Amino acid sequence: MNAQPSADVLDKVRDIPIYRPFLERGHFPILEKPQIAQGFPGNWMTPELARALEAGEAEFVLSTGTNHARMQLIRPPYFLLRSYYRLWSEHPDLGALWHQGARRVSLTTVLATEHVARVNARRPGATPGERWLDDRTLYLNRRLDPAGWDRGEVERMLAEIRDAAAAHPGGAYLLDCSGYHLAHLVRKVSSWGLWDGFPRPAGIVHAYEYTPLNVRAYLRAHFGCPVIDLFGSTELGYLFYSDAEGRYRPHLEDMSVELIPVEPGSGIHSLIVTSVRNPYMPLVRYRSGDCVRTRDDSTDPERIVSFCGREKELLPTPRGPVSQADLDARVADACGRVFLHQLHLTGDNECRLAYTTFDDALPDPRERAELAASVSELTGRACRVEHRTGIPVGRSGKYAWLTTAPGPS
Repeated sequence: MNAQPSADVLDKVRDIPIYRPFLERGHFPILEKPQIAQGFPGNWMTPELARALEAGEAEFVLSTGTNHARMQLIRPPYFLLRSYYRLWSEHPDLGALWHQGARRVSLTTVLATEHVARVNARRPGATPGERWLDDRTLYLNRRLDPAGWDRGEVERMLAEIRDAAAAHPGGAYLLDCSGYHLAHLVRKVSSWGLWDGFPRPAGIVHAYEYTPLNVRAYLRAHFGCPVIDLFGSTELGYLFYSDAEGRYRPHLEDMSVELIPVEPGSGIHSLIVTSVRNPYMPLVRYRSGDCVRTRDDSTDPERIVSFCGREKELLPTPRGPVSQADLDARVADACGRVFLHQLHLTGDNECRLAYTTFDDALPDPRERAELAASVSELTGRACRVEHRTGIPVGRSGKYAWLTTAPGPS
């Protein structure tokens, strides 16, 4: 691990106020989110940035805040979208269709759809509520909780998918999604017998949150196309992608990463990123807040096998910290029919695993016992499992995997 940035990075950050003390000391400590916000935007302001803001070549934005407190950022217009599109265009399984002009249909949180509608509302002559981000991408979801989609809403989304697919000579389109949202759509399409009106995508990307193993398997079982995971963030763009077999590959142009163990021997590492991809707010040794595991527990970024959740959501246990992916692996091993799951900490040495299944049916007694025993072993807490017909989505449109609130019994 080398805490000293390269000469090229040093040249790009030399005039930025936040980095001056580090340059003087000759050492760059890890950059935390509160430091970025303290004194913003003056701590980032240079004559070049001031000119870019005046010319509209840079803009102020907020991070999404769905997994952490919202953070002010400065970046070029469409910075994240361009990062996203470039990765799609270069992806070994998706690139050919992207270059052929296949449209991208996005099925994710309502916050994302509302953001697109707000951006469009500022454009001259825009249609109120327009959900086309540009000529390539349509956002479908207009409801907070996908479990609440009624038949009319599902049929409206399927019709919009058909229109997007029809724009390609071969009827091909690419489906960008939250894995949870697409799984909800599959369940409803199956329940109402609407598969004839659902053209199959040529490729699926889930890129908005951690997608559980059972959900990934469920999507692969229903769609005969590559199902790809992308990893990135609002402030950094996209850093890694999976191939059709689930192996992660780096996409680190103008970036480098370090892995730092969150606790000795845990095998979980904090992701530390140096990036000059955004010229107006380059981030040096920035703690993204994300955690990863490697195939051999080493700190080699080339050996990453799992982006396993958020650092601030790690659960302390007698055996060391537990991540979202650790719990997910236990659930998937015990019962492949579990759809949503949420761990409630109900006491000092107790917890409850609330879960739903894809078909709403109760798992057999052996599976339920295995779920309880496996979660107990992982967490060091006595675990009770609780079958539900639904788990409420959060205000962001995402599902929390861990809560200290007791939740309904």
